[in-house]
Formats: sequence, structure tokens, C-alpha cells
Amino acid sequence: MEQLIQLFRALSEEARLRIVMLLTSGELCVCDLMAVLEEPQSKISRHLAYLTHSGLTKGKRVGVWMHYSLKEPLDEVYKAEIEFLKKQLPDFPQLSSDKDRLLELKEQGSCKAVLKLRRGRRSKVHKMQKKSATV
Repeated sequence: MEQLIQLFRALSEEARLRIVMLLTSGELCVCDLMAVLEEPQSKISRHLAYLTHSGLTKGKRVGVWMHYSLKEPLDEVYKAEIEFLKKQLPDFPQLSSDKDRLLELKEQGSCKAVLKLRRGRRSKVHKMQKKSATV
């Protein structure tokens, strides 16, 4: 019973519910969640820590970035609740808008942090190529 109460507490906050719904589509970088929810990293990370502590999400480090996904539910009740959310909530305007924003981000390529990192590396490589060409 305590697990079920913890699940509903975790989902009782709008930002956490939005995060869980976004994670139903797969693993996401914190920077993607920041972009979609338009919230600072500290707030997103705090909500992700709560969700992880509640047993809903898991994180993994990819370079300097954290990527989160939904944890495979060990409990059938958890599994049923997540399935219910996936089926019943996508038509809510805010959640639908979140999904659209996420799709726009994914069309642009990788997570925003990785894109910035790649651009930084490209500009370093470009500068190095310029230097070697002038020598």
C-alpha cells in the first residue's frame, strides 16, 4: 500500500506528471526536459530526484549529461497506472503541447546539450584547421 501512496504523491505535482508523460516516449536528457517544460535545470533535477526516489525513473550518465527513462515497474499496480496514464492523458492540452515541443526538439537532432557540445567541438576543430593551414 505504501508504494501506491508514494506513486500518487510523485504524480500529484504537475511538473512531475509532465515529466513522466514525456518519458513514456523514451529516454530523455535533462536539457530536453528543461527546454520542453521551460524550467531551470535545478528544478527539473529536483523533480527527477523525487521521481527516482519514488521508483518511477532511473538515470544514467552520458558524458557530462544525465539521461532519464521510466523504470520497468516491478509492481503490477505501477505498471497498470503507467499504462493508464499513457492511454488517458495524451489529449490534455498541456501534455499534448509538451509532446509537440519534444517532437520539434527531436527533429532538430540530439538533445540541446549534445548539440551545443558538438558545435563547440566543431568550432575548435575549425580553429585548429585554420591554424594548421596558416602554418
